[in-house]
Amino acid sequence: MSEVPPIVPSLRSPVVLWGLGGVLLLLGRAIARLTPMALEPLERGDLSGLHLAFGGIWVAGMVWSEGWRGFHQRFAPRAVRRAAYLHAAPLPVRLLAPLACMGLVWATPRRRRASALVLCFVIAAIVSVRWLPYPWRGLVDAGVVAGLGVGVASLLWHLVRGWSGTLPAIDPDLPDQALQASQPR
Repeated sequence: MSEVPPIVPSLRSPVVLWGLGGVLLLLGRAIARLTPMALEPLERGDLSGLHLAFGGIWVAGMVWSEGWRGFHQRFAPRAVRRAAYLHAAPLPVRLLAPLACMGLVWATPRRRRASALVLCFVIAAIVSVRWLPYPWRGLVDAGVVAGLGVGVASLLWHLVRGWSGTLPAIDPDLPDQALQASQPR
C-alpha cells in the first residue's frame, strides 16, 4: 500500500477566494450597516464631555480587544490558515467555505464549540445594543465599526502575507482525518 502524500497548504485556489471573500463580505456588510449609526452622534454635534470620554475609551478598547486581540491575533490568522487547506476539503465543505474559514464546519469539536459560542455572543450583543438610547448606541456602534475595520485589515494582511509564502503559524483546528492526511508519514 502506498503512502498518502501530505496535504500541502495553498492559498492559490478559487475556493480560498470564496471562503475568505465570504467572511470579508459579512464583515464589510456589518461595517456598512453600522457606520451611519456610529457617525450620527458626531454629525449632530450634541455629545457631552461624558459621551466623548466614553466614546474615546470605548473605541480604543474595541480596537485593542476586538480588533487586535480578537481578529489580528486569533481569528484572521486561523481563518487564513484554514482557507489554505480548503482545496483538499470535501465538496460540501468547499461549498460552505466561509463557514469553514470561521471554524463553524470542518473543524475540531472544540473549535466548532468555541466559534459557535462567539457567534451566539455576537448575536446577543447585537440584540442588546439595539435597546440602547441615543447617543449611547451610536457610541457603542463606533467601537464595533473600529474593531471590525481592524479585523478586515488584519484578514487582508494575513492573506497577502500568505500569498507571499508566509502562512500564519497557528493551529488551523482541522478535524482529525484532515490533520492526519496533512502530516508527513
